[in-house]
Amino acid sequence: MNNLWWQTVGTGNSHLVLLHGWGLNAEVWSCISEELASQFTLHLVDLPGFGRSRNYGAMPLAQMAEEVLQQAPDRAIWLGWSLGGLVASQIALTRPERVQALVTVASSPCFSAQSDWPGIKPEVLSSFQQQLSDDFQRTVERFLALQTMGTETARQDARILKKTVLSLPMPDVEVLNGGLEILKTADLRTPLASLTLPHLRIYGYLDGLVPRKIVPLLDEQWPQSEALIIAKAAHAPFISHPAEFCAALMALSQRLN
Repeated sequence: MNNLWWQTVGTGNSHLVLLHGWGLNAEVWSCISEELASQFTLHLVDLPGFGRSRNYGAMPLAQMAEEVLQQAPDRAIWLGWSLGGLVASQIALTRPERVQALVTVASSPCFSAQSDWPGIKPEVLSSFQQQLSDDFQRTVERFLALQTMGTETARQDARILKKTVLSLPMPDVEVLNGGLEILKTADLRTPLASLTLPHLRIYGYLDGLVPRKIVPLLDEQWPQSEALIIAKAAHAPFISHPAEFCAALMALSQRLN
């Protein structure tokens, strides 16, 4: 049986599982993990096929969620960034008894643009898939650059993301393509409307991948959830605005306990 890379730090009463985004690994949380470990029992995970969880091929969203659940604590706050937000949302839908609260960060229930829905044009995601085969590393770097564009600390934030990617062996092209396929095809808008557990959505105002126009649409579709927009952040608000980000998680934890 394959084992996910999984690290647990901290001794807080609440368990907090952090799920990273496409192309990355759990090292991306290093800027906030010390702060969070002082308050939570923190679980850092490399998603199947990414980082140190190498012995996996591409897999659909439901299977990825199931794989992550196997090593998870019985009950936790699940936080997912970008692609990780879809995985955490899938876990909340299929195993709500394991989820104390859901936190999605710079994530969308439907990343692909539709006629009535703002998002990434499907042809852009298809183009990334094609470019992965042609120039693997440059394509990943371009995607990372998109995530920080527009912020005051864009260059510095992009360097952090690039360093995170390069600190470990790159995922296989098949795994990266599988992740893009999830981003291109997943649509959890309707299923998540019936979610009754606490759900905090954190966004960056300047995010070019998850447009802020989705926030009022989801406020209406999911009135039981709560949204926070970080004013000068883009797609990686925990890197550009760590203090504000951690404060939101501490406040959520206090409301739950």
